[in-house]
Formats: sequence, C-alpha cells, structure tokens
Amino acid sequence: MLTEQQVRQFHEEGYLFLPDTFTQDEVAVLKSEAEAIYRQERPEVWREKSGAPRTAFAAHLYNEAHGLLARHPGMIRPVEQLFGEQVYMHQYKINAKASFTGDVWQWHQDYGTWARDDGMPEPRAMNIAVFLDEVMPINGPLMLVPRSHTHGVLAAGHDTSTTSYPLWTLDEQTVTDLVEKGGIVAPTGKPGGLLLFHGNLVHGSAGNITPYPRKIVYLTLNAVSNYIRKPTRPEWIAHTDFTPIVPTDDGALTRYAQRLQQAAA
Repeated sequence: MLTEQQVRQFHEEGYLFLPDTFTQDEVAVLKSEAEAIYRQERPEVWREKSGAPRTAFAAHLYNEAHGLLARHPGMIRPVEQLFGEQVYMHQYKINAKASFTGDVWQWHQDYGTWARDDGMPEPRAMNIAVFLDEVMPINGPLMLVPRSHTHGVLAAGHDTSTTSYPLWTLDEQTVTDLVEKGGIVAPTGKPGGLLLFHGNLVHGSAGNITPYPRKIVYLTLNAVSNYIRKPTRPEWIAHTDFTPIVPTDDGALTRYAQRLQQAAA
C-alpha cells in the first residue's frame, strides 16, 4: 500500500516512481518472455517502420508470466487505493525501445486517447510501468511534465504518419507552455522499477540511437465503474472484459520464475 506522503505526491505531481519494486528473478523471466513475444508474428505485435518491435499488446492473455504480472498485488492494490474501488485491465502492452532503431513516442496524454477512441467517461484509469531493462538518460526514457494532469484534457491532433502507431498528440506550443510551468522529469533506474502516472499527465519519449534497449511493461488499470462505453479499437488494444481483477498472492510470479530456472538447470 502507498503511504500518505506517496498518495499526496501522486495527486500533486501526477506521478510516483518506486525503484526496486520487483526482484531480478521476476524481471528476468518477464524480459525473456517479452523477447520471445516480439519474435512472434501476430496482430498484437506492432513494429517500427524499420521492422523492429514497437509494442506487444495483450501479452497477459497469451503468456503466463505476464498474466501473473497483470494480477500482481503490487500493481493492483495501489491503484485500488487511489481510486477507492476495484479495477479491470483496460490495456496491457510491452513497449520496446529497440537499440539503435527505437522510435519516438510523441507528446500526448493517454486519457485523451481513451476518451476519444474508447469512450472512457472519466480519467479514472492509470498507467503503471515496470522497467524490464535499465532505463537511462540516454536510451529514450519516458519524459513526464509534472502537474500537467491538472489542466484536464488538452486539444490534440491525430498523428497517423510520424510513427507506425497512430496517436493523439499535442502541439509544440502547448507542450512548451506546460513545461515552462512544470518542467520535465525522466525517471531512470534499474530493471524492476515501478512508475505510476495519471491518465492526463503529458508524456513522451525520444528515439533510442544507443546500443541499449529499453523495454517497459505498461498496465492500464481502469476503475470498474469507469468502463469504456464506445470502443472503436480491437479487443486486444482496448479490452471490453470489465471483470474486476483478483490479485494473486505476492509470491506467485517469483515462484513461477523459480520453476522455470529449475526446469532449465
């Protein structure tokens, strides 16, 4: 559970970073499974224009390790605490910022997409990110504009050409004005770090031209009462199963990772 200070920081700044949340055994199996998923040819795996993997949607539905992460109490309980109700999985994706060819994610708000494309009534959904690789200042870290969530839903344009993934993006002047007020932060750290951020927090990331890949798992958890009303995207991008998530016990993912290690020995 989050402390009162952590809850206060989240509401004031729009994000909360908790380094070293997951063990190296847990991260190792999630990373290995992510790399295996990226090698698959399936509609859930989107690729950059270069052919490198960009993101893999809904991995929790076809991969056991990621299915366990999707129900990990360390992911579910903090959001239930902040929302005051149970949550369901609106979206699950593993974003790959590939070495040398990882493309940008333009400046945007996630709730803008959830509202426009999925019919989500309120910004009562949240992204939780888990670092699978070391996130460094040089390999395309996620950049956040603190306190930008307090400005509500901002005007955005639908960019379908900059990258292989269409996105509702913010114009340069809007971002400039917000950064003048809040600055930019880029949480970095070792694999296993956990980042929570508000659905209206403005964020983006630069391309990665380093030899160091940067994989991050994103769970979008939505309050059950805030279920989407008018979905327009495929089920594996915006889920319509609104069943509340029942968390596993704390050690389920660790035990799974240990079983795989023993089987490989």
